[in-house]
Amino acid sequence: MKRLLWVLTLALCFSAPYVAQAQTVSDVVTFLMTNQAVRTSDFERDRTAAETARDTITQALLVNLPSVPLATSSSGFLYRFNPQLGTAERATQTFGGFFVERALTAGGGRVSIGFSTATAAFNRLDGRNLRDGTLVTIANQFRDEPGPFDQELLTLRIRSVTTTLYASVGVSSRLELGAAVPIVRLTLDGARVNIYRGTTFPQAAGSATASGVGDVALRAKYQLVSAPAGGLSVATEVRLPSGDDKNLLGAGSTALRILGIGSVERGDVALHFNGGVLRGGVSNEWTIAGGASAAVNSRVTLVGELLGRRLSDLRAIDLITAPHPTIAGVETLRLSGGPAGQVLLDALAGAKWNVGGSMVLDAHVKWPVLNHGLTAPLTPTIGLEYSF
Repeated sequence: MKRLLWVLTLALCFSAPYVAQAQTVSDVVTFLMTNQAVRTSDFERDRTAAETARDTITQALLVNLPSVPLATSSSGFLYRFNPQLGTAERATQTFGGFFVERALTAGGGRVSIGFSTATAAFNRLDGRNLRDGTLVTIANQFRDEPGPFDQELLTLRIRSVTTTLYASVGVSSRLELGAAVPIVRLTLDGARVNIYRGTTFPQAAGSATASGVGDVALRAKYQLVSAPAGGLSVATEVRLPSGDDKNLLGAGSTALRILGIGSVERGDVALHFNGGVLRGGVSNEWTIAGGASAAVNSRVTLVGELLGRRLSDLRAIDLITAPHPTIAGVETLRLSGGPAGQVLLDALAGAKWNVGGSMVLDAHVKWPVLNHGLTAPLTPTIGLEYSF
């Protein structure tokens, strides 16, 4: 009888779900994560776990939007002055990479402008499916039963489209300055249901769409060592808090990245290595990346890259188990944030095509190597660049 009354109470409370509309993306995430129906008689622990899980999801979104690495600042066509000929000549046969910087600069007086558009449909958080309605946020389970008798499940659909406008100019043969302006559109839809003994009660639903300018980046690269077969450079990037942090389009604070760059270029093949540190923004992080480029012919370059990031403030998401405070033999499971210091690793492959003159069309696909953080199965990107 007691359990029947519990079911009837839940039916009255949740037969019509709460709906969040016309709110910021951050508000919707908060609403979906903290609007709980499962009773545990431990409000403080429930609230703390829910808020930690919310912060973890929000942080994972921010890592993939305002703090994601931007396309390389170097143009496809690089030139260096040849004193024997008394004129500038192409410094490399390849058109460079996508995210991994190369040591060479564009060359004095050379200007490059371009754009790229990437779209991502995020479907997993630390390997847990966000779209099939199996993500448990809180649950009660008897120790002698195979599954929870009372649980809440969350569904999230997150999609982003990011168009980045960028430009760079060779101030001298060694110094290059640039800027990048990302324009982001983020869509989030979510629903939360409560399931008690097989009976489903819609509990909450929310959606939000946000679009606007993200965090603008200002860049500089200086070549320390120049050699016919490669070189060494150092680069800096400042991310300005120009994006709307309430809608997760911006980090809300300035970030500074310092990067060391090494390149080896021999004929039609080039290898590039990057290592750096970032302070501020969404999270402090260490970065390491490597890429290889091969010129198939004078107009086509194939590219492969591996990008690694260690973010000190990014937490894993995990289910934490604790004894129910009032019901003997029952365990309570709560979705919460795990240890901080996540490592993200992505791979990408693509091509650059000189469609005519000094215009380069590029396309690549990126995918996660590790199931850490918020991931999309494939992130396709297409871009166009012109140098003069």
